[in-house]
Amino acid sequence: MDTADELRIDTPHRELLDQVLDKWSLSVLNELCERPCRFNELRRAIPQVTQKSLTATLRRLERNGVIEREIVSTRPVAVRYRITPLGKTLRHPIDVLLAWASQNMPAVERARERFETRGEKETGF
Repeated sequence: MDTADELRIDTPHRELLDQVLDKWSLSVLNELCERPCRFNELRRAIPQVTQKSLTATLRRLERNGVIEREIVSTRPVAVRYRITPLGKTLRHPIDVLLAWASQNMPAVERARERFETRGEKETGF
């Protein structure tokens, strides 16, 4: 992105936003903002996520420096995930986006209804 006057979303920005704002990442970040969690704690907190999706999400977030893995020396050895200082900086922008979504959801739903109604008239379905 260049300046405040010119909004350009280049490939690296789009890729990063896709990776930290997807469905499971937001749920994981929401949990980890509260406290560090082990993998199975996250699975229980987000029951809709599959093990494969959660693993991939955690790896993406760790790769981007948003969360970190900590090996816990227990028997058996466990892994705990925690949000990093960089990850904590996401809280405010995400809260702003969620507030925007909540405030504008009625208008979005009306737009969707108009679109669907128009599409039905145009296609005859």
